[in-house]
Amino acid sequence: MSNISRRTFNKRLTQGIAGTALFTGMPIACGMGAGQQERKLGVALVGLGSYSAGQLAPALVSAEHCYLAGIVTGTPLKEKQWMEQYDIPKESVYNYENFDDIAKNDTIDIVYVVLPNSMHAEFCIRAAKAGKHVICEKPMAVSVLECDAIIEACNTAGVKLSVGYRMQSDPYTDEIKRMVREKSFGNVQYVSSDAGYISRSNPDQWRLNKALSGGGALLNMGVYSIQSNIYGVGKNPISVSAQEFSTRPEYFKDTDESITAQMQFPNGAAGHLFTSHNANANRLFVSFEKGWAELNPCHSYGPLAGRTSDGKQIKFPHRSQQMLQMDDFAKHIKTGSTNFAPGEMGKRDMIICEAIYQSIKEGGKTIPLDLGDMGIVS
Repeated sequence: MSNISRRTFNKRLTQGIAGTALFTGMPIACGMGAGQQERKLGVALVGLGSYSAGQLAPALVSAEHCYLAGIVTGTPLKEKQWMEQYDIPKESVYNYENFDDIAKNDTIDIVYVVLPNSMHAEFCIRAAKAGKHVICEKPMAVSVLECDAIIEACNTAGVKLSVGYRMQSDPYTDEIKRMVREKSFGNVQYVSSDAGYISRSNPDQWRLNKALSGGGALLNMGVYSIQSNIYGVGKNPISVSAQEFSTRPEYFKDTDESITAQMQFPNGAAGHLFTSHNANANRLFVSFEKGWAELNPCHSYGPLAGRTSDGKQIKFPHRSQQMLQMDDFAKHIKTGSTNFAPGEMGKRDMIICEAIYQSIKEGGKTIPLDLGDMGIVS
């Protein structure tokens, strides 16, 4: 994989040019010695946009098992600002030209790729080749083939891989999983999840550029709906059909604005999802044989809220989801605990996304899915 200069990076942001070498395979686990299990793991953030600045970096300040050890940016001004704010040494500051030198830095254990979607595969693969464990921000990539490439690279390098699904570490998610698993209200019959927001401010943002984003609302917010529908049933879907519509085609010229989809599950449950870049939506509803459970809000940074049909409130103390997510992955590396968002889960969701796009292209045709238990984590 070739290096990328700051000039090339900026060119990609404006023109949407990205390239990725492809591989195939699955990841294997690697462990740490007993002495290493007690120390905090160093995390390097690749890309210092709003999510890194507003969520990930502050979360790493509070994390118990990891900390912000390095940064990768193409903006010299950000280098100085972040070094001062987070006490990052110069030798742990990289750009897109010398990124591969991160292999020599023993203080950095994990590389968190927080770049436009079309660049995830390249930098995850380069991080793996550098011998670093990898967190890839969602969506994992812009195609199933790129997901395979990332998984194979981590497999070959013997490093751990996780996708940035923060909701998998949230206690509200765990509570829904528990109710489904224990059949608190009987079997699940229907699940519905909505995830979206209104995009108005910047028609030139990379998320509206398909060459950079790979897709619109579905790949950005729709993966939350896919995730919550699946854990809301406790099984992977066996088929999906979908429809797309737009009320602002002059703004959403290159990517999907709003998508609805229907899922069928092997236990007979039905699922519905809605995702949009032109509507505020933030809810999960699970209908059981003898009651229901709801999270509303469900997908945002929190605090979340929930309730059940028997009048009980679902409520937990608010903690940073990003902190919980990164700590969970660090614990997985150190102790072999559960990886709540493995690469296979990211690939599974991309298979579903590709099927949704295929269904839309074919006029809402039902697309069969053969997912087995891939990506299901208890």
